[in-house]
Amino acid sequence: MATIEFLLNGTPRQGDVPPDTSILTLLRDHLGLTGTKEGCASGDCGACTVAVRNPSDAKACFQSVNACITPAHQLNSRHLVTVEGLAQDNQLHPAQQAMVECHGSQCGFCTPGIVMSLFTLHTTQQRRPIPLTPERLEAVLGGNLCRCTGYRPIRDAALSMQSLPWQTPQWFDASLPATSVSNPDQVDENASLFAQPSTLDELTRIRRRYPDARLVAGATDLWLEITQRLVELNQLIDVTRIDELRRIEEASFQGQSGWWVGAGVTYTHLEPLLEAHFPAFAHLLHRLGSQQIRNTGTIGGNIANASPIGDTPPVLQALDAWVELTNADGSRQIPLSTFFIDYKKTALAADEVVSRVFLPKLADTATLKVWKLSKRREDDISAVLGAFCYRLEAGVMFDVRIAFGGMAATPKRALAIEKALEGQSVSKTSFQAAQQALDDEFTPMSDVRGSQLYRQQAARNLLERLYLTLCAPNQEVMLHAYAH
Repeated sequence: MATIEFLLNGTPRQGDVPPDTSILTLLRDHLGLTGTKEGCASGDCGACTVAVRNPSDAKACFQSVNACITPAHQLNSRHLVTVEGLAQDNQLHPAQQAMVECHGSQCGFCTPGIVMSLFTLHTTQQRRPIPLTPERLEAVLGGNLCRCTGYRPIRDAALSMQSLPWQTPQWFDASLPATSVSNPDQVDENASLFAQPSTLDELTRIRRRYPDARLVAGATDLWLEITQRLVELNQLIDVTRIDELRRIEEASFQGQSGWWVGAGVTYTHLEPLLEAHFPAFAHLLHRLGSQQIRNTGTIGGNIANASPIGDTPPVLQALDAWVELTNADGSRQIPLSTFFIDYKKTALAADEVVSRVFLPKLADTATLKVWKLSKRREDDISAVLGAFCYRLEAGVMFDVRIAFGGMAATPKRALAIEKALEGQSVSKTSFQAAQQALDDEFTPMSDVRGSQLYRQQAARNLLERLYLTLCAPNQEVMLHAYAH
């Protein structure tokens, strides 16, 4: 076990818990705080939402996270706020008061999580007032399910809470001395371990010493092994405190301008860069998961997880991204398209970690399109995802790069399709050849999210959609307002 020191609703707390303890388990089972609920135990419903802030960063706001899949040890030196801490004496927090006045709760089970999401919105608005657009409000509440009340009164509460009086409590900006988890030089092979290195060098040394330990960042997928498969993870190496992994740096690599994005950069941190330079990629983030997931999930984790239906790898492949792999001896860079070898198998050596991703700048004349097909529009796993990057000159396609997720054992570049379209005019004939190349190149599997036949036809339809988009560039082929 390792000791955690953190602030809980402004009060310093300390405790020892096993490495695979979640924040939710810490609150309910160890501290007796049962206001935070368990619904899905997978980060989908938001009933367990809590707020976490780094008190050593004066600019940081509280962020919503799913307590059911967030490691408790990541609270070290952090400030955790739960629904029990919001009301001051007899005064409800505006998020709570607004929910009461707008009749935003019926059964009440999911209400604490909804209130905590509204709390993070309220605190952010207090520090940095930003227009509360429908899209932003939907992003804030998109990770909180409510099957009883419906969202209209909850939306009304969100819009009205800023006008309610509120005196910020003194503990709101409380801080505590920075502490670090002890990283032992040696542990028995079967002993529990939660290491929290603070530098990349320290991480690679620990990784070499414990190659079977699991790396954890956002835990948005890893923790499901605990909550869904009931696996015990007694050796974990947490990478969330390593500054080198959380940087975004503009640079030149392989003769291309772009950005090195640290593997520990969260989707929320990455979003401004994508909004400015890759709007189609930014749009995908809105559908990748809830705000709680985007606040903790990392681009490096999505890559290293090597899921065939991971959302970002196909887009990165279409952009011709590179990945940097690092161990105690140094680093090497390889094209991301060569990183994935087979189902859940990658080019990572046992002692290596994904340290950075190079994201090339999109040429002024190039276009990126990203289309995700899933059962739900948002907060759902892909059945098929297609990423299309190309230049169009006088009706002819050049520099075509296409990648698919959900169509093979790995995220995969569609080299035969690219060859069929490269240097060809936009025509029915050329795209029919591309569709034939797709049939020859991909043999998807059937699972609960889609049959082989569905995936094959869906991917063909995405090529048809690209053709129709190119034929009518000023008319978006989209059925709802989230068009990119």
